[in-house]
Parts: sequence; structure tokens; C-alpha cells
Amino acid sequence: SKYRHVFCDSPKPEHCYTGIRLSTVTGDQQYIKASAKYYAVALFGGGGPIHIGRLDRPGRFESGTSQIVEGHTGSVLDMDFNPFDDSMFASASEDTTIKIWGIPEDWEPTDEKGLAKKGDNLTESLVDLVGHRKKVQLLRFHPTASNVLASTSADYTVKTWDIEKGEEISTFGDFGDNLIQDVVWNKRGDVYATSCKDKNVRFTDPRTGALTSMIEKAHDGLKSVKLSFLGEETGKFLTTGTSRSREIKIWDLKNLSEPIMTEKIDTASGALLPLFDHDSNILYLCGKGDGIIRPYEFEDKAPYLHKLNDGFRSTTPAKGLCLVPKRGLNIMGCETARILKVTNNAGIHPLSWTVPRKSDAFQDDIFPDCPSTIPAHTADEWKDGSSKVPNTMSLNPALASKNGAGGKKSKLKTVASVSAELKDAQNRIKYLEELLQSSGISYD
Repeated sequence: SKYRHVFCDSPKPEHCYTGIRLSTVTGDQQYIKASAKYYAVALFGGGGPIHIGRLDRPGRFESGTSQIVEGHTGSVLDMDFNPFDDSMFASASEDTTIKIWGIPEDWEPTDEKGLAKKGDNLTESLVDLVGHRKKVQLLRFHPTASNVLASTSADYTVKTWDIEKGEEISTFGDFGDNLIQDVVWNKRGDVYATSCKDKNVRFTDPRTGALTSMIEKAHDGLKSVKLSFLGEETGKFLTTGTSRSREIKIWDLKNLSEPIMTEKIDTASGALLPLFDHDSNILYLCGKGDGIIRPYEFEDKAPYLHKLNDGFRSTTPAKGLCLVPKRGLNIMGCETARILKVTNNAGIHPLSWTVPRKSDAFQDDIFPDCPSTIPAHTADEWKDGSSKVPNTMSLNPALASKNGAGGKKSKLKTVASVSAELKDAQNRIKYLEELLQSSGISYD
């Protein structure tokens, strides 16, 4: 394998993001999410404050000085960034609402030197999605359609939303009284999979909210079960859970009666987070509450998973982790993945996974095309049955201008923004009418 020598060193202190007092709310969420420009974590404090940091500005966040996002009335449980717009994200809260936010261009919680910088907080959300009856726990943006979002809640439902219209597309609630532990989209976004406390994994059609298939009792243990689709062409699916020890299982979506592979990992207690890189087929297996990250390469034939090396080990346990999208990586430095690791009191550590290469040229063999910032279809086209794989782009910096690498700010037309435009237009009309009158010109 060309990734077999991938390595990750502990980050230097000056590359870490510190000073962040994290929210004390616990749950099945990852506690951190990132786009190619920003990362988001929930902060300690009333009204669910959120810290949005710039990936290119490591340094010290200061509560009360640095800009934050605030607008919820309860703690924020999960965030997710729009895959087609690096500065738009959704937040889910205990106050039962989901808010969609647009980060302004001049957002700077820390300056170039890494010191806290004063600025105005972001308090106005673009859209509010109201419909869940209890706290909203997990959010996942749709991988191919613009402005579609899935959310899970403690009211035991998964809802799919059109955030531009601010309305529900479908609701799936066939969970009994079992909390939902994870929700993931497949690569096309035609199906989402959910795991919940009754140990069953359900596959649902998001357009109608109908159950399509199910894995019964995926893992014996009571701990949280996490999920990942393993690429689109392979038809394979991965679950992590426990039965006496932590384990991973791979399933064939054509036959869900039993797994095609089971591997025991260790006996630690935290949930295993499978961070899967769809472009290079590498699985980073991270545990909540431990400091080990194990890289595996997935291959669509037995034995399916190949352990690449010992991976990254540290003594600082992780509270949560996420992958940074490929567009945000140091491509010419052969950085093939970056995992942001949140710790309880040592800040956020960026873990860079690098493949050693002697050449300075762009390495096209370790950087296949990755999903671009251009949606494959609109929410309405997708609702009407359009099924497409994500649009892709080359990661070669020489072609960056051509391939939609920017993560453009998408204009979201909402009731509030249209009302504001209408008010401006009415004021303008009034002003022009007064000008005409004062010049003695009739305009009827």
C-alpha cells in the first residue's frame, strides 16, 4: 500500500488551539466539527455559546474577548458544516431548535500572533428549524444535495430538512423509546443509517422516511454503536461497538443477516469513532477517552481491513475527534489527513497524517480527486428522485482556480433576508418618489 508509511507526530504547542472552556454536556456527538477553513466546538456557559476558530490561526481563545456565536437558549450538542460552503454551519441545541449560521468573512477570534482579538459576537442566525419536541442531538449535512440536513432528537425521531425553505422533508420515528446514537448518509445521500439503544441498525429512505432494511443486534454490548459506509461501489458497511471488548464489524449491504468480518480491538470503555476517508479508503479508528488512533486500509476483498502501522499514540485522552475536509490540507506537504482532537483541558490538537515523499511535485497517487464545493443537485431535484455521486475536484494546487476549491459562500434566501431586502427596496422607492415630487414630476 502507498499509505503504509503514513505517520503522525504529536503537534507542537504553538500549533494547538488553547484557552477553550468546553461545554460539559455529554452525549454521542463528536464534540468538534470542521470545514476547510473553520472548526466549531460548544463552549461552557449559558445560552449555548459556540466557538468558531480559524484553522489557519492556532493560538489562545479568551472567553469574553474573542468572538463567539450565541443565539440558542440551551446548551449546544452538535454542529455540522455545510460541505459546499465552508462558512455555513448548523447547530443543534437542548432548546429543541436547529439554527443555521453564516460566518462573516472578517471573522477573527485570534490574531496573526495567536492572541485573543476583540470582535462582535454573531447572534443572528440565517434560519431556525423548529419541529423536534425534545433536545436535538446529532446533525449531518447531505453529501450531494445543497441545503439538506438530517437531525436526530431525544423525541426518538430523525428528521430530514430543506434548510433553504426551512421545512421538513420527512420524519422517521420507528425507534420505540430508544435514543439514537449515530446517523450517517451513504455517498449518494439516498439512504441514511441509524444506530440506537435497542442495538439494531436501521437503513431509511430519507425522501419518504420509510425503513428499507435493518441489521438486528449488530453488537451485544450496551455501549454506543457508531457507523460508516465504506465507499459507494463496494456495498460494504462498518459498525463499531462492544461485546465484552470493543470490536468492529463489516457488513455486506446485500445480506445483513451476519457480518462478513469481525475484529476485536481492545477492552477500553469509550465509544470507537470510525473516521473514514472515502477518497483514499483509509479508516482512522479513534476511541473516545483514549489517546490511540489506529489507521487501517480498507480493501473490497477479504480480509477487508489491513492495519497500516501502530498509528498515533498519546497519553492525552480524546474527548472528541473529526476529520478536516481534504480541501483544507497541506497538499504539497503530503498531508493526507488531519484529525482535530478535542481534549478536556489541553485544548484542540491538530493531528497531521503525512506520507513521506522525497519529491516536491504534486503526488497524484496519494491524492485522488475529492468532493468539490459544487453540489451535484438541488434539494428539490434530490427530493424528486435525482441520485448522483458527489462532484469531484483535483487537489493539485496548480489547478485550484478551475475546480471549485473555494468553498463559496452560498446565499441562503430566508424570510428574514427577503424581508430586509423588501424593507430596503421600500425605503428606496419612498426616497425616489420624494425626489420626483420635489422636482415636480408626476409618476402615476
